[in-house]
Amino acid sequence: MLQLPRAEYIPPLISLDEAYELCRQVTAAYAKTFYLGTLLMPPAKRRAIWAIYVWCRRTDELVDGPQATTTTMATLDEWEARLEDIFAGRPHDAMDLALMATLEQYPLDIQPFRDMIAGQRMDLRRSRYATFAELELYCYRVAGTVGLMSLQVMGGDPYSDRLCSPWVDPYQAKGTLKDQAIALGIANQLTNILRDVGEDMRRGRIYLPLEDLAAFNYTEEDLQRGVIDDRWRALMRFQIQRARQFYREAEVGVAYLERDARWPVWSALMLYRQILDVIEANDYDVFNRRAFVSDWRKLLLLPVAWFKASF
Repeated sequence: MLQLPRAEYIPPLISLDEAYELCRQVTAAYAKTFYLGTLLMPPAKRRAIWAIYVWCRRTDELVDGPQATTTTMATLDEWEARLEDIFAGRPHDAMDLALMATLEQYPLDIQPFRDMIAGQRMDLRRSRYATFAELELYCYRVAGTVGLMSLQVMGGDPYSDRLCSPWVDPYQAKGTLKDQAIALGIANQLTNILRDVGEDMRRGRIYLPLEDLAAFNYTEEDLQRGVIDDRWRALMRFQIQRARQFYREAEVGVAYLERDARWPVWSALMLYRQILDVIEANDYDVFNRRAFVSDWRKLLLLPVAWFKASF
């Protein structure tokens, strides 16, 4: 089980290689599809991404993990203070040490990390989102921030004069390369929300915007009962279309990443987006069936992603 934060500062008695190995093990255990993508990166980048992933997971577990019932706003304040310790060169444990070493190698900004903690504060305060604008802010904080963190490791030049990848539509581009990195995080989080509707409902949480439920005449009671009918299918088609639009926006930015980052990012994007295809294939039943991409489909996608990354 992952360690949760401690208020005191205790220097870790562990080597950096061992610290990164712990991060690798956690990533491999808890994010199999994501981990597969990291194996396509050069060693330095994959280790940095493992360290970032583990910090993000530990942050998420404060609200969604086994000890979430004891988490308070004060807990998150302590976690943010510990984050500042890491950025100041004072790691508390091995996983902190791996992130601190990553900060020394890549120019990560502390603000996306703080924003992610703010997203966890939202989870403590509320279990419903009235509008998509409210949900989008939440998605930025808990997942779009990961795009910003990762971008500093992946590298990229939004002003490159090379031709845009033939696999993306440049007219989908919105804003800067950072905006497109955020779009990928939001797309992934929207995918998580659609995949986990039933699980979240059992925990008393509804992430689908209430305005969308009303627009399709689908009620919270229907959601609690797991009703799958034409209203639900229409609502889910609308949500899936929205998520795919964020993926299309994100694709534009992939074309401008450093060459050694394009293949893993294309792979991760394509693999995660396929969860939406599986939801459709399951007739939008996210109450009784968990949508996942099979191993053979993952393997088939890798050469396609490599081909796309070559341009």
